[in-house]
Amino acid sequence: MESLINYVQDSFIEKKDFPEFSAGDTITIYYQIREGEKVRTQFYKGVVIQIKGQGLSKTFTIRKMSGTVGVERIFPINLPALQKIEVNKRGKVRRARIYYFRELRGKKARIKERQR
Repeated sequence: MESLINYVQDSFIEKKDFPEFSAGDTITIYYQIREGEKVRTQFYKGVVIQIKGQGLSKTFTIRKMSGTVGVERIFPINLPALQKIEVNKRGKVRRARIYYFRELRGKKARIKERQR
């Protein structure tokens, strides 16, 4: 059954070439938004909280601060509206899913940058 799912994903879903990123990285995502007849590109910049799934069914959650309110958004990796992903900073974290980041405020909410 799983091989059938992989076959369908490989043959019908187009794979986009995005850079590798992990939890703790700060990334910028450019995606298209349709408003009636108009199409425009919007970006979303934040910290990757988690990466879930594998292959073309992978999703990732990004958290950004909008004023004093934290906003999280889940993006599928094969979303047709996704245009580009830029990795701004590589973060050094010890977990694959950094849910504890939601409760941190101020200076504690900073993530150390990973050395290249």
